[in-house]
Amino acid sequence: MSKANIPTTYAEAGVDTAEGARAVDAIRASVQSTYRPEVIGDIGGFGGLFSAAALKDMDDPILVSGTDGVGTKIELAKQLDIYNTVGIDLVAMCVNDVLVTGAEPLYFLDYIAAGKIESDRMAQLVEGVAEGCRQASCSLIGGEMAEHPGVMADDALDMSGFCTAVVDRAKLIDGSDIAPGDLIFGLPSSGFHSNGFSLIRRVIEGQDLNARFLDQAHLNQGELDTASEDSTCPTLGKALLEPTRIYVKTILDLLNKGVSLKGMAHITGGGITENLDRVLPEGTDAQIDLNSWSMPPVMKYVCDLAQLGQVEALKTFNCGIGFALIIAPENAEVLRRALVTAGEDYFEIGIITEGSGNVQYL
Repeated sequence: MSKANIPTTYAEAGVDTAEGARAVDAIRASVQSTYRPEVIGDIGGFGGLFSAAALKDMDDPILVSGTDGVGTKIELAKQLDIYNTVGIDLVAMCVNDVLVTGAEPLYFLDYIAAGKIESDRMAQLVEGVAEGCRQASCSLIGGEMAEHPGVMADDALDMSGFCTAVVDRAKLIDGSDIAPGDLIFGLPSSGFHSNGFSLIRRVIEGQDLNARFLDQAHLNQGELDTASEDSTCPTLGKALLEPTRIYVKTILDLLNKGVSLKGMAHITGGGITENLDRVLPEGTDAQIDLNSWSMPPVMKYVCDLAQLGQVEALKTFNCGIGFALIIAPENAEVLRRALVTAGEDYFEIGIITEGSGNVQYL
């Protein structure tokens, strides 16, 4: 390379620090909107500060940490040019995981890598993260926007997130006292959440993502006619991009009302089959009644396109159950009443039996 062609500034090497600064300014209000009273300082510091004073009220506070990403769902967001929802997914995948211990999420950090930073796109991504934090009542106290020219294509994106939660040891839920006879409740998912999108994107290739979804589902002609005229029916693209449901407020409200849950499972990658078993103690199985709820139409549609059998679907997608609760039968009525009072939909999907730590289906 001749000296004339050697980059002489960072910008000429592909990193636009000025655009990065504009991106930080663009996200400032979104970040500040998530702050809990424990947050100290503001956006732009070298580290996020969060007061631990409230932990003094606990006898034995346990910190619970989690990290996750949104996987290839972000590629669908790029295809649809919709960037303000995958940030919700990012928060949800982390806070729902730590929530299964009964812990309250306190704060969140994000990492966004891009081939080229565009402040408007970054602002949309972080606004999604902020919305997820607001839904989870946790603070977005830090993050990083990294520009990787020469490593990532200009339009390439990736996201990861990190959260910390707290629970008093006496209130920690670890599934250790789950026993045969306990009941399993399922809370509905909002869609695919953020799992299985490498398969989804492959099987929908060539599909019109802007067509009304119900026009493509296997419905009778009368329903098709109604769907085509109903502007409230989502497009296929938006049905697939529907953000992951955040269960934090629902679960913490149940626990604060004294509902005695024995175990919980966040149904993510691996589906019901490979997530519910993670909370089962030795000597038990989870027996699930597949007739107790219906798979969402968009999942049926994708499974049909993929020619995915039931066994494979149940270990790939959440199949309509995003979060599972396990409770002793004598406490089940308290849970039912609390869910109804909160306006929550739920399904009674199964029972714990003797076994060897597996999920069985009826």
